[in-house]
Amino acid sequence: MAITNLIKFNNLRNDILGGMTTAVVSVPLALTFGMAALQSPIAGLYGAICVGLLAALFGGTPTLISEPTGPMTVVMTSVVAGLTASAGDRETGIAMAFTVVMLAGLFQILFGFFKLGKYITLMPYSVISGFMSGIGVILIILQIPAILGQKAPKGGVMGVIQNLPDLLSNVSLPDLILGALTLTIIFLIPAKWKRYCPPQLLALVLGTIISLVAFNGTDIRRIGEIPVGLPEFRFPVFSPEQANRILVDGLVLGMLGCIDTLLTAVIADSLTRTQHDSDKELIGQGIGNLVSGFCGGLPGAGATMGTVVNIQTGAKTAVSGISRALILLIIVLGAAPLMQNIPMAVLAGIAVKVGIDILDWSFLKRAHVVSLRGALIMYGVLALTVLVDLIVAVGVGVFIANILTIEKLSNLQSQEVKTITDSDDDMPLSPLEKELLNQAKGKVLLFYLSGPMIFGVAKAIAREHNAMQKVDTIIIDLGDVPMLGVTASLAIENLIKEAVEEGRNVFVAGAKGSTKVRLQRLRVLDLIPPENQVPDRRIALETAVASLRTANVAV
Repeated sequence: MAITNLIKFNNLRNDILGGMTTAVVSVPLALTFGMAALQSPIAGLYGAICVGLLAALFGGTPTLISEPTGPMTVVMTSVVAGLTASAGDRETGIAMAFTVVMLAGLFQILFGFFKLGKYITLMPYSVISGFMSGIGVILIILQIPAILGQKAPKGGVMGVIQNLPDLLSNVSLPDLILGALTLTIIFLIPAKWKRYCPPQLLALVLGTIISLVAFNGTDIRRIGEIPVGLPEFRFPVFSPEQANRILVDGLVLGMLGCIDTLLTAVIADSLTRTQHDSDKELIGQGIGNLVSGFCGGLPGAGATMGTVVNIQTGAKTAVSGISRALILLIIVLGAAPLMQNIPMAVLAGIAVKVGIDILDWSFLKRAHVVSLRGALIMYGVLALTVLVDLIVAVGVGVFIANILTIEKLSNLQSQEVKTITDSDDDMPLSPLEKELLNQAKGKVLLFYLSGPMIFGVAKAIAREHNAMQKVDTIIIDLGDVPMLGVTASLAIENLIKEAVEEGRNVFVAGAKGSTKVRLQRLRVLDLIPPENQVPDRRIALETAVASLRTANVAV
């Protein structure tokens, strides 16, 4: 796979500076996500290194920074909890969770190989917004025990909610102070300071120092010992009982990574005035996640904050992502012992800020004004994401959103199904066509359809049967129909059958391209004589009027 188009050395200074800056930003987030998903901060760093390095090498967006993200971490947390409960053993559950990460990477590679990148983000925004906001809420709720100085109860979000009275009654004041201090630093740090020091890193350093000085000797929950060195390689682990679940989890995690990454790539395009390669990016992300799972790292995706910081620093090529990953590797190999005193409450405070940032505040504030249906879908998906299941939320949201969209399109398209018996009807007819209709004196019905005829239009076609009562000839005009669905085709078939059974003459005019092929394959055109299949409605009108004259003379 060619990578020379991404790795260039004409902007080396700014690219290395971008890598250094984003590495500093990544450290607290990687530690936070590692603790949140696996109670293992090193897993977050391994994920940031593996996905960040390989996505930069093989991806399709030069300035994209890839690492564990909030959405991916929440899904990974759910995967670990589900597989641990299913296996009955935490170590086995975690081993299978890393298998899910590998599968997610494999799915992403397949999506890119089959060039599905352009279809990945074809999802209603109301569903994406509700899903992402739901993930933000989940991430916030899951941090409550750590901020209160307590161990997280079993049961995920519902477990935290159900045990909230007990958590509050046993709150650890030092942990609560550290968590509140972390949030205060992150939210209130002056904007000009952010240029020189990321607020998350400042909160991490100050929180740790204060915990060691002000609360020395106090029982505060900390990260603990972090192993130094290269990772312990993981191999796929699964059993027949969990195989189906692992496969579905891998697909969901891979899809989420694709959506998260490609949305971030679009943001990078807008900032750099470039165009990313979606399919190549998915292959790069897939390779990164496949290796990350093998190395015991968290799954990752394109990270919006890291990418924006990278671009603002002046980075332009993949050298920035590569240098960032190498700097993180140096930290893991040499500085890991320095991180063991970091308080859990500080990491939880950082995660809360990430959760707040994930919430789609812009759409949450405007959804009910823009579209009531869209708002209901968004809030419904949000609630299902938090209270039921991530997969159920997306599935139900996409289904309802698509049904409502199809209904709206069908209603609009139904207006293009018209029956015309005289020249006064609202339809652009040529002078000759108007004259021919007038000569027919209501004995010829022009059945006009235009635009794509999807299945929702079949009802409108059937409804127009009532206009066939007092006519001798029906002309079905398909000249302005670029696409004819199966359901609409069968509705036209029923219309023709009914007309033929009642002794009416039927013409099909203007059927061409895929529309004609569809009618031929369904054998609909076999219901009428070949001479009644004409190129346009004018010929059909002329033939029909001539037939009426012949019939009148005969009488």
